[in-house]
Amino acid sequence: MKKQTFFIAVFGLLWATCLHAQELIPYRKGDKWGYCTPDKKVVVQPKYDDVWKFHEGLARVELNDKYGFIDKTGKEIVPPMYDGAYDFHEGVALVKLNGKWGLIDKTGKEIVPPKYDDADDFKEGLAKVKLNGKVGLIDKTGKEIVTPKYDDADDFKEGLARVELNDKLGFIDKTGKEIVPPKYDYAYDFQEGLAKVELNRKWGFIDTTGKEIVPPKYDFAQLFSEGLAQVKLNGKVGFIDKTGKEIVPPKYDEVRDFQAGFAQVKLNGKWGFIDKTGKEIVPPKYDDAEGFHEGLAEVKLNGKWGFIDKTGKVIVPPKYDGAWSFSEGLACVKLNGKWGLIDKTGKEIVPPMYDDAVVFIEGLANVKLNDKYGFIDKTGKVIVPPKYDDAWSFSEGLAKVKLNGKWGLIDKTGKEIVPPKYDDAGRFSEGLARVMLNDKWGFMDKTGKEIVTPKYDDADDFKEGLAQVELNGKDFYIKIFPDGKVVEYYEK
Repeated sequence: MKKQTFFIAVFGLLWATCLHAQELIPYRKGDKWGYCTPDKKVVVQPKYDDVWKFHEGLARVELNDKYGFIDKTGKEIVPPMYDGAYDFHEGVALVKLNGKWGLIDKTGKEIVPPKYDDADDFKEGLAKVKLNGKVGLIDKTGKEIVTPKYDDADDFKEGLARVELNDKLGFIDKTGKEIVPPKYDYAYDFQEGLAKVELNRKWGFIDTTGKEIVPPKYDFAQLFSEGLAQVKLNGKVGFIDKTGKEIVPPKYDEVRDFQAGFAQVKLNGKWGFIDKTGKEIVPPKYDDAEGFHEGLAEVKLNGKWGFIDKTGKVIVPPKYDGAWSFSEGLACVKLNGKWGLIDKTGKEIVPPMYDDAVVFIEGLANVKLNDKYGFIDKTGKVIVPPKYDDAWSFSEGLAKVKLNGKWGLIDKTGKEIVPPKYDDAGRFSEGLARVMLNDKWGFMDKTGKEIVTPKYDDADDFKEGLAQVELNGKDFYIKIFPDGKVVEYYEK
């Protein structure tokens, strides 16, 4: 008898351990919810009005408009008794009772009895609480790090949070100390150690100590990009660095952000380029200019487009009616209504002959001729003759194509992996693509095999192994497990 008792005890312990080790997913039967394993073994019988995912070993459940928490054996650690609740994070959860919010631990003990008018979930160890119209912060012990005194407060970013008081903005740290007293008319969050602030309609920048690196003196300022920020003064635009030094004094009519170390600048209706020292690599002389891609930039002069390098040297004289940026070593150019391809020396790999063309993706470019679509490679060789009514660029080695109102899939040799037979199809994501047939959605893999037969009213792409689907007005998820099994389950 003792051996049998010992065996039962050990078996129970092992069973509980297995339950805690495996994933449980929300499961619905009729109008009630419970939990099951991925292989659909019911662990918690459906009896709740609503359930959510497990967080830190506990799951929020709803019954008769009340909220509680259960563990993975189904035991009610906190019986449904609260009017509202957030999931557990780092051992604590916010709960609502009689219109007030408090804090409980994983045993259900009330660390902070419900007393706040409102509360947000914990972020970076702190939660925003509201009392008598004022906002403060509590930590996970329930201690008020910031007594409710502000009109509003934002999340922490780079260790500081923006707070509002009497229509003025400042910043506090995680101890509640006011690093910047509320005094600015507006303030952006910190990015890369600096925050843009406005005072009396002038803009400047402060650092994380509250020091004004750039006193509010500019008419406008952009956020920093590649270490520099646009500033505007008296209708002219320039750039400053993070010390506040004017690398480019405000003298241009318009500028664009730096990309790959260069920025376009406009003066007297003409465009040029400067580097990060403010040196004019290309004096403003072009009618328009785009940013550098793969070492070359499109420039427009007298209605025609060409390309220059980063020294300002003209690689392709402005002679084309249109041009796309370089991608994978080639660029699409337009002449007399037709599109072709040039390389970085300006050589026409494909003379302008197509009605349309897009940039190269995965080594192939989509081209259009006589209202039909096909693909060419980087030598200009036609890999897929223009014969489809529509076509998308390649994604994960496959492209979707349309013929006679139906969609299929081709590989990079032009082989039809899936002949056009679907009413619609999406791009591949995580090795799977959505397909629609007779107004129903399913999923197929890269061999064309239907992993999920079209049966859903709607479906999204897979992300991190999950895809949201809709059926009969209900939203739920399907999941792909490592063994290839596809499981449907409901999730909140």
